[in-house]
Amino acid sequence: MAKIGIYYGSTTGSTEDVAKSIAGSLDIASADVHDVSKGETDFSNYDVLLFGSSTMGYGDLQDDWEDYIDKVKSADLSGKTIALFGCGDSASYSDTFCNALGTIYNAIKGKGGKIIGQIDATGYTYDDSDAIVGGKCVGLLIDNDNEADMTDERISNWVTQLKSEI
Repeated sequence: MAKIGIYYGSTTGSTEDVAKSIAGSLDIASADVHDVSKGETDFSNYDVLLFGSSTMGYGDLQDDWEDYIDKVKSADLSGKTIALFGCGDSASYSDTFCNALGTIYNAIKGKGGKIIGQIDATGYTYDDSDAIVGGKCVGLLIDNDNEADMTDERISNWVTQLKSEI
């Protein structure tokens, strides 16, 4: 299987928990799960990159991603396979649900990588989201605030999809 690296930013721990759950499901070693606050940007050891961020406030990137996004924009992603995941609150922030994923998606599209892991938006409740492009979610969206009972199933389904796309 391809070598996978996970890069996440997490303020409350929810996105970190999702990153670790995905890592466990894909048998990814803890050394290949990176907190973006540490600033690691050497993607050369990985064939597949998973980028994860929570959405803060009214649609903003997670704090550590605010600085990290420029590093990702300037990185050579040619030949990489990339998938996105993130956390948001679809009830309190229904008009900006998981917008951070849309921001990351826009930063990496056209950079030479192949983006995988898009999912159907059916089953999510929100008013608007930058993470929805052409009627599909740009990656895995998780709402642990309002739909925690669906998290494990959503991760499992997404990981199964990723395995078929990698």
